[in-house]
Amino acid sequence: MSESGDSQGPDARRLGPAGAVDTTVEALGALSEALETVERARGQLYGFHQLTGGADLALDRAVELLRMAGHAEQADLVEREIVGRNVVPGRWTFQLVEEYEDTYYRPFAEVEERLRRELAGGRRHLYEAAMKEARRTHGHPQHTARP
Repeated sequence: MSESGDSQGPDARRLGPAGAVDTTVEALGALSEALETVERARGQLYGFHQLTGGADLALDRAVELLRMAGHAEQADLVEREIVGRNVVPGRWTFQLVEEYEDTYYRPFAEVEERLRRELAGGRRHLYEAAMKEARRTHGHPQHTARP
């Protein structure tokens, strides 16, 4: 049941806390949206890490084949200049991932969670829940407020 007593309304956990103003809910929604973008960037950074690592490992086969084909000088060049190379000065991709997580991602996620606790009792996606309630067709079986 929702706080209004309407069994068709949203779950009380999806409603803003008593006294929460729309601007606060909107601000938390914007903060959440920004965090979701950072989550996507983090995923792409992991993709970059895995693709780069995979490419480095694939070089082993290229070096082997160059040697088998009688191109020892070229195999040595690839092995010396590219295999195990830093992607930026002094760092492999795993270090970029770690530094991103420690310097940016975790502090961002911690601040977002702290503000949700302080301003919305820890509730998540209040802005989206309000949007769902405003946009759904009441009484339609595919527009229910809850599962």
